[in-house]
Amino acid sequence: MALCSLHHVIGLDWMKEAYRLTRKDGAAGIDGVTAADYEVNLETRLLDLLERIKSGRYRAPPVRRAYIPKADGSQRMLGIPTFEDKVAQRAITMVLETVYEEDFYPWSYGFRPGRSAHQALRNMQNVLWAKRLYWVIDLDIQKYFDSIPHSHLRAILDQRVTDGLIRRMIDKWLNAGAVEDGLLRRAAEGSPKGGVVSPCLSNIFLHHMLDEWFETEVRPRSVGAVPLPATLTMRSWRSTTSSTPSVSWQCWTNVLDGSGLRVTPTRRVSSTFAREGRRAHGIRRRMAPTSTFSA
Repeated sequence: MALCSLHHVIGLDWMKEAYRLTRKDGAAGIDGVTAADYEVNLETRLLDLLERIKSGRYRAPPVRRAYIPKADGSQRMLGIPTFEDKVAQRAITMVLETVYEEDFYPWSYGFRPGRSAHQALRNMQNVLWAKRLYWVIDLDIQKYFDSIPHSHLRAILDQRVTDGLIRRMIDKWLNAGAVEDGLLRRAAEGSPKGGVVSPCLSNIFLHHMLDEWFETEVRPRSVGAVPLPATLTMRSWRSTTSSTPSVSWQCWTNVLDGSGLRVTPTRRVSSTFAREGRRAHGIRRRMAPTSTFSA
């Protein structure tokens, strides 16, 4: 069911909670205002922010773009919103989480309240040993946060959230763009950089494009398949052409290609147990771009 009236829950107390949950140690955005600066006359600032959100006068500022080095020598692009924009994003994210936490599957862990990567790893370990699964396929989506098509995301949101105020705020963040070297750049795809609304929107997109597809298409065709964050664990795959995990890999890549996303072509496929149930020693294979296996 699509919910058309949600913004009435956003009041001063809601904004205070959003402020409390917003990190205070981050870098300042393009306006140079820090958390300490914003705390001066806090209630007045939050009332003004609330009024601009409710009246539609709020204008999402572009993020400040920065880069940090990665271990492989490349650079990771960051987006730094203003502190006030972080508070506004938190307030809207709290509404979206209230709706979508009812929809997300229990085996989804990424960027969800009260869940962590450590819990995901612990669950994967327990499942591998308890169900004696033989294969683990590790998936990675290329530049996921930069690649989400806005048109697909809006269509997905139409199914559950049609509140005009909430949707206008999301559209403002999608269109805000980023400032780099004094130039404003906008994009027709990707989620807002650096803010808390970005992981929430990304989870919503993947829930509809990937998680639901797995539940309706993959699970009925698999034997012992158990979904895990960024991985798929299985005993075998029923297919008229193959019984190897390469079939599963091809299905994942096909559905992602159809949503405008692409899987990183080389990811690890591990055999965790031999067919007889014994531990496999030193078996490590890597996916090639054509979905064949190479040692």
